[in-house]
Amino acid sequence: MGVSDNKREGKRSARERLQRERVADKAREKRRRALVAGAVVAGVLGLVGAGGLVAAEIGERSEAGAAGPVSAPSGANGDDNLAITVGAQDAPSTLTVWEDFRCPACAQFENAYRSTIHELEKSGELKVEYHLATLIDGNMGGSGSLRAANAAACAQDAGEFAPYHDLLYANQPPETDDAFARNGRLLELADKVDGLRAAPGFEKCVKDGTHDDWVDKSAEAFRKGDFSGTPTVLLNGEAVFPKKGNENITPANLKKWVARANEGKKRGTPGAAGPAAPEAS
Repeated sequence: MGVSDNKREGKRSARERLQRERVADKAREKRRRALVAGAVVAGVLGLVGAGGLVAAEIGERSEAGAAGPVSAPSGANGDDNLAITVGAQDAPSTLTVWEDFRCPACAQFENAYRSTIHELEKSGELKVEYHLATLIDGNMGGSGSLRAANAAACAQDAGEFAPYHDLLYANQPPETDDAFARNGRLLELADKVDGLRAAPGFEKCVKDGTHDDWVDKSAEAFRKGDFSGTPTVLLNGEAVFPKKGNENITPANLKKWVARANEGKKRGTPGAAGPAAPEAS
């Protein structure tokens, strides 16, 4: 065998060895995931791997906190005061939204339907009840879902939940980038909402995690609910995302569904215009 033949044989052996190592790595990872998944409480939305353990730990912390009072943000309502409502309280229809500030699909929903939802809120046809989850912290690791949800609850205390909520989704980092775990980034975005950063107690609320226990309790309610994932969007209790019955959701269809639900009903007290379109930066 010549020198060139030896080189080719060496390269082939190296490739084969690398392939064997990759197969072995995949097998080890598969076994690891199976072991971890077995440790996670059944039914936690299919969370697996290391993220599943994080979700289980968050759930345990939430259950411990649920035994006593939690620091709900100002104006929170609904079951256990876990909802933040935007729009006229007497609107005839309610859009219930379970979402996670790190969830890409949630951002897609919010950024696509924001103007339609605000239009319906402004006209008194619809109010929206937001429930905050921390699913991506469980799936991917990190704390950006929790930190952003706490900051949004702090914005609720300051009367600026809606614009700050919209701004977070307009500036959502990639799912694997836990940028929202940094309070500095959350406060930087708050600067874009008029008066929010300077609102009494807001910055301290963000830094101290004042509403962390409330977010945990909301996340626990999500895990215990019969939900397939985030976003979960319900119109008067009926799922409308990604479709309602056989019809896919679109801005026009959402308006149509709300109009049908409101037939013969009085509109709610018209509110102020929805927040201006948020900036992405």
